[in-house]
Amino acid sequence: MQLSLTRKLSVPALFLLVLYGTSVQANGPDSGLSSAEQSSYLERVKQLYLTRDERQALLAHCNSLLETYALRAAYQVGQSPREDLRYELRLGEPGELLLREDVRAIQGVERSVSTRRIGVFGVDPFIRYDCPAGAVQCVLRNPVDDSPLLSIVRDHQGAAELAKALSFLIRNLQKG
Repeated sequence: MQLSLTRKLSVPALFLLVLYGTSVQANGPDSGLSSAEQSSYLERVKQLYLTRDERQALLAHCNSLLETYALRAAYQVGQSPREDLRYELRLGEPGELLLREDVRAIQGVERSVSTRRIGVFGVDPFIRYDCPAGAVQCVLRNPVDDSPLLSIVRDHQGAAELAKALSFLIRNLQKG
C-alpha cells in the first residue's frame, strides 16, 4: 500500500520538479549578465586600465586582448602562407569603430595594412565567435552581417573574453 502511494505521488512530484526546475534554470544566472554583473565587470575593467572612462577602458581592454591572442605565424605550422595577423581598434566618428588589420608575411618583407569601418547603430551588439576543431584560429563575427570580422589564435576563453569586451564596447558606443 505504502509503495503504491509513493509511486502515485512520485510521478506528479517528478513532473512538477521538471516543470519548475526548468523555468528556474532558464531565469538563472547563466541566461545572461544581470545588471550587477555588468556593473561589476565594467568596474573591474576600469580599475585594470586606471581610468574612469568606461569607453576608453573597454577599448584598451579589447586592444590588449587582440595583442595577447594575435594569430602569429608561429601558430600556423604546416600552413601556407604563414603570416602574422594583428588587429587594433580605434574610435571613429560617433557610432563607429575602426578596425585596423596588419598582415605581415613571415618570409620576405610583404606587409598589408587595411582599416575597416564598423557602424554600430542599429546592430545587435552581441559578438558571436567560432573556434572550429582542427583550425588554428577562432573567428569573431561582424555584428552587422555575420561575416568574419577578425581571427585570433584558437583559444576559447580568449575568444569569449574578447567577444564579451567587444560587445560591451559596442553597447557603450550605441549610447552615443
